[in-house]
Amino acid sequence: MTKPLPLIFNAPRRGKPPVHLADLDVDARKAAVTQAGQPAFRSDQLARHYFGGLTRDAAEMSDLPASGRQDFVDALLPELLTEVRSIACDDGDTRKTLWRAHDGTLIESVLMRYPDRITLCVSSQAGCGMACPFCATGQGGLQRNLSTAEIVEQVRLAARAARDGAMGEPGRLSNVVFMGMGEPLANYNRVLAAVKMITAPAPHGLGISARSVTVSTVGLVPAIEKLTAEKLQVRLAVSLHTPDDELRDTLVPVNDRWKIDEVLRAARAYADTTGRRVSIEYALIKEVNDQPWRADMLGELLRRHLGQLVHVNLIPLNPTPGSEWDASPKPVQDEFVRRVRAQGVACTVRDTRGQEIAAACGQLAAEELV
Repeated sequence: MTKPLPLIFNAPRRGKPPVHLADLDVDARKAAVTQAGQPAFRSDQLARHYFGGLTRDAAEMSDLPASGRQDFVDALLPELLTEVRSIACDDGDTRKTLWRAHDGTLIESVLMRYPDRITLCVSSQAGCGMACPFCATGQGGLQRNLSTAEIVEQVRLAARAARDGAMGEPGRLSNVVFMGMGEPLANYNRVLAAVKMITAPAPHGLGISARSVTVSTVGLVPAIEKLTAEKLQVRLAVSLHTPDDELRDTLVPVNDRWKIDEVLRAARAYADTTGRRVSIEYALIKEVNDQPWRADMLGELLRRHLGQLVHVNLIPLNPTPGSEWDASPKPVQDEFVRRVRAQGVACTVRDTRGQEIAAACGQLAAEELV
């Protein structure tokens, strides 16, 4: 029997953002445009500019009547996020931006260029209510859910920045990972709507392949089951961080509600339904979860539950200032990888990015508030 959702699943909202075109489905867009005094077909024109042209600048929308154009655009495409600051590292291949929402809420996104792709790490909440002790966002607590449009706007702005050469050579944003601030499945309805808009073709969305979108979770089983029923082609990533419930109760407090076996059964159902391999996220923490026996246990557990439908993404911990947690030494990391692979489970180490620019989720926002 499915357990009731915890209170943290329905997050409080500190301030309701203005309604934006990206909050609305096609019919609602037409109704909003009509209410604004324009014919319904203008909704497609606006959507083409926003999703296709990646702009909300009225000056770039010459196909709209000049009279009242600015007011019309401002009403349907209100400014949701203003840039506080952006910092870059890794020879310009990593760019982290701190955004301020209409109510002063601070959120972060990270744009990363790789040889074969450009990836955006997007936030789904301001703060996080999961309270994982090694995570900077978790230490700050939950402020509110982001709206669908606030999520989509992060992607639109990143796609525009990549197109316009913010990371050197102009490029196309190809991948989106919901691994920024917040627990995506704790903001389920808005994240799902955002995913559908990110992957829909223009003029209804940004046209990014669903197979290039990853949604992460610490293991909210009822929400994983709901996502499974959607039969989307997005990748599911489960932040496991240890193979034993005793330690996970401490590292990932929501484990009190849904234990590891239950989470992995839900992950297997997702993999079976979608045909997509599940990614297991594992932040390797020195002398906490990096023991050889835990590597053996992890490999055996994943082989039993997921077989070949799994990949372990080992993450060298990016320590937060003042934290008691630290990254495991490289020899320990290498031995952990070897032991997981010995169980027949694919395992790789995530490319570390942005350590000198506080790239761990929540660090930049925390610095701004000091």
